[in-house]
Amino acid sequence: MKNKMLALLLLFTSSQPLLGSTEASPDQVLDTLGKNLRSDANYYIIPAKPFTICGFVSCFNISGGITLETTGESCPLDVVVVKQNLGLPLRFTPVNNKKGVIRFSTDLNIMFAHDAYDSRCPHNSLVWKIDLFSKEETLITTDGVLGNPGSHTIDNWFKIEKYEDAYKLVYCPNVCPSCNHVCKDIGIYVDKTREMHLALIDVPFKVKFQRTR
Repeated sequence: MKNKMLALLLLFTSSQPLLGSTEASPDQVLDTLGKNLRSDANYYIIPAKPFTICGFVSCFNISGGITLETTGESCPLDVVVVKQNLGLPLRFTPVNNKKGVIRFSTDLNIMFAHDAYDSRCPHNSLVWKIDLFSKEETLITTDGVLGNPGSHTIDNWFKIEKYEDAYKLVYCPNVCPSCNHVCKDIGIYVDKTREMHLALIDVPFKVKFQRTR
C-alpha cells in the first residue's frame, strides 16, 4: 500500500510545473542583418520587398519607409509611408524592458527617434498611438504616452508579429485585460490626397527592420 501511494505521489509531482518556473519567452525579432532587435537602438521600418499599392486614382510603386506628415493643418503628425527613401528612424520600447530585446507578441511603444524632431508640432510627442477620431480609417498618429501601461494608455501599445517570411505590426494590446478594444493589423490606407497612412486595416503591411548606422 505504501509503495502504491508513493508511486501516485511521484506521478502527481512530476506532472506539475516546478515552483518558480516560467513559460518560455517568445522568439526575438531580428533585423535585416539577422541580429536581435533592441530597445536601445534605432531602426527604419521598411517594406519586406518593393510592392505596388493602388489608391483612389492611381497606383504607386513603394520601396520606402515611414515618416511624419500633417493631415490638413492639424497636429499631431500622422504616421505615413514614403515611396522611395528610408524615412525616419524609430525606436521600440517593450512593456518590460529589463533585457532590452524585442520579442514577438509583446506589447511595446513605437516612437520616432529624437533626431526625427519635427518643428511643425513641437508640443506633441513622437510616440505612436491610434487615432480613434479619424474620419475614415483608424489612422496611426503621434502624441502618445511612453510607458505607464493601463486603460489610460490603451491606444499607445502595439506588437510585432511574424508574417510569412517577414513581419507585420498589429494593434492588440494586453496591457489592460479589462479594456474593450479591437485587434487588427496595421496596413496602408491611401487617402484622397494620395497620402499613404498607416492605419488599422485588413491587409497588413509586410515589413522588416533595418538598423541605422
